[in-house]
Amino acid sequence: MKIIALVKQVPDSTEIRVDKVTGTLIRAGVPSIINPDDLAGVEEALKIKETKDDVTVTVISMGPPQASGMLKELLARGVDECVLITDRAFAGADTCATSSTLAAAIEKIGYDLIIAGRQAIDGDTAQVGPQTAERLDIPQVTYVDKIIDINDKVITVRKSLEDSEEIIEAKLPCLLTTLSGMNTPRYMNCNDIVDSFNKEVKIMTFNDLGIDASKVGLAGSPTKVHHTFTKDVTAETETYELPAGEAAKLIAKTLKEKQIITK
Repeated sequence: MKIIALVKQVPDSTEIRVDKVTGTLIRAGVPSIINPDDLAGVEEALKIKETKDDVTVTVISMGPPQASGMLKELLARGVDECVLITDRAFAGADTCATSSTLAAAIEKIGYDLIIAGRQAIDGDTAQVGPQTAERLDIPQVTYVDKIIDINDKVITVRKSLEDSEEIIEAKLPCLLTTLSGMNTPRYMNCNDIVDSFNKEVKIMTFNDLGIDASKVGLAGSPTKVHHTFTKDVTAETETYELPAGEAAKLIAKTLKEKQIITK
C-alpha cells in the first residue's frame, strides 16, 4: 500500500505580522513550523505503516526550497520518502492552482491512500485537500478524527461534526483530511535524525509534472487578494486592579453596555 501525506510549511501563527505599506505577510525572521493538521496526518500514516505489511509513506510538500529542512524532519520521524514541489512557476498559487499542482505530482508518484490536514493555519480555507480529491476523481472524507480500520480495498473512519460523529466506510483509493487533535505526533529519535542526513529530498519542478502552465501559479489562480491589513486599536483603554468578584461584575456590566450579552 502506498500512502501519500500532504504537508505544508507555515509561519508560526503567534508570530505573524502584516506590512502596513504593502499589505503582505512579513516572513523575514518569522519561525516556520509544520502545519499541525498535516503533522497529525503524517502520524496516522506512520501508524498504519507500523500495523500493516508492505506500506510505504511518501510526504509531498509544495513550497520554497527552504521547506526541504521541514521534510528532513519528517524523514527523521520515519517516513520513507519526501518530495518537494518547488519552482518559480508555482509562485502566487491559490488553492485552485495548488490542488492542480499537487494532483499532477500525485499521479506521477502513484497512491492508494492520500492523507491531508484539514486546513493550514496560515490560510484556514480547508480547500486544498477536497479540491485535490476532485481533480483525481476519488472519494474524500473530511474532518477525520480517527482511522478505525483499513485493508487493501476499504478504509473505515470517524468523521467529526459540530455536535455529532459519523462512521464512514470509503473505497480505496481515497483522500482523508485529518484534525490535529486526533493524535500526538511522535518524537524523532537520535538514530533516525542521523539517518535523515543521509537521505535526499526529491525535488519536482514544473518540467517534471507535465502540467499546463495556465493551471499553476498566478496564471492558474482565480482568487485575487485585493488588500490585507491589520486592524489598529484606536479606542482608549483603562486598566483595573480588582478582586476576582468585582472584576467579574465589571466585565459583565461592560458586555451588557456593549450589547454583547443581554442577561
